[in-house]
Amino acid sequence: MQRSDINRLVRAAETCFEAHGHSLPPQPRWDVTDFGLGDWRRHGLVLVNLAEEPEYCEKLMYAQRGMTTPAHCHRRKKEDIIARWGTLRVRVWADEPARAGEREFTLRVNGRPLTVRSGADLDLPAGWRVTLPPGLYHEFAPLTAECVIGEVSTANDDTRDNFFINPDIGRYPAVIEDEPPLVKLLSDR
Repeated sequence: MQRSDINRLVRAAETCFEAHGHSLPPQPRWDVTDFGLGDWRRHGLVLVNLAEEPEYCEKLMYAQRGMTTPAHCHRRKKEDIIARWGTLRVRVWADEPARAGEREFTLRVNGRPLTVRSGADLDLPAGWRVTLPPGLYHEFAPLTAECVIGEVSTANDDTRDNFFINPDIGRYPAVIEDEPPLVKLLSDR
C-alpha cells in the first residue's frame, strides 16, 4: 500500500469523524490496512484504537463504499460491531463459509436474539449493533458512500486472534514509502 494512499485515507477518516461528531483522543493509534491484498479499494479498512486494555478494547473505524473487511473470525474475542454513521452490511456464518451451508443460528442485534441463516446479510443503519461471539465468521462493508463503524470488544490481539478464510491475507499492509507519513501506524516500526 502506498503511503500516499494511507495518508489520503487518514485525512478522509478524520474529515468524516469530525463531520459526524466523533472526536479522536490526543495522539490516536492509527491502523490502515489493505489486508496484504494490494487493493485497498476492494479490501480495506481504517481503524483507530481508542481503548486497549487487558480486559476490553474500543475502536472507531472508517470505510468507503466498496471497501470490504474480508471474512474472518476470532477464537477469543467477543465484539459488538456498531454502525455509528451510514449503513453497514455485516455478513455472518456459523462456521467457515464453505462448511456452514445454510445452518441457522442465533445472534444478538441491538441486544435482542435474532435467528439467521449462515451467509445472511444484516444491514445495520446508524446506531444499530450486532454482537459477534468468538468463532462466528463475519465480513462487513458500507452500503453508503462512507461509514463510521464502532467496535467494542473483549481484549484484542490482532496478531494472533484473526482467522481469515483467504490464506493470502496479512493483517498489516506492506507500505511503499512514496511520501512522508501523516501519522504513525500500529504496523510502523
